[in-house]
Amino acid sequence: QVQLVESGGGLVQAGGSLKLSCAASGNIFRRNAMGWYRQAPGKERELVAIISGGGSTYYADSVKGRFAISRDNAKNTAYLQMNSLKPEDTAMYYCAACNRLEEICLSPRFGLGVWSNWGQGTQVTVSS
Repeated sequence: QVQLVESGGGLVQAGGSLKLSCAASGNIFRRNAMGWYRQAPGKERELVAIISGGGSTYYADSVKGRFAISRDNAKNTAYLQMNSLKPEDTAMYYCAACNRLEEICLSPRFGLGVWSNWGQGTQVTVSS
């Protein structure tokens, strides 16, 4: 079981940057793919980015070129660097862990069901 705690959210102006962190407990962090999702009020939770245990990544089209996901296995922490933020990036951001095969975790077509552990979320608000 992996427990996840997000931090780093806040209020930022459009064009600004934030870096989110997701601290994981448990000694199996390095075997899990880590993902970032977001959910705006009245909308469904949507995928932002994924990083596998081996470092392969996937990004939603809406954040490609602006966001970067990374991980530090020594610190049991995953990160989401968000640059050139837009008001439409405003949402609660959640990190999640996937302990399935890498090709399953990295494929968005399998949906939320492959993500077995979730954090409580951190709010990101981008003002125009």
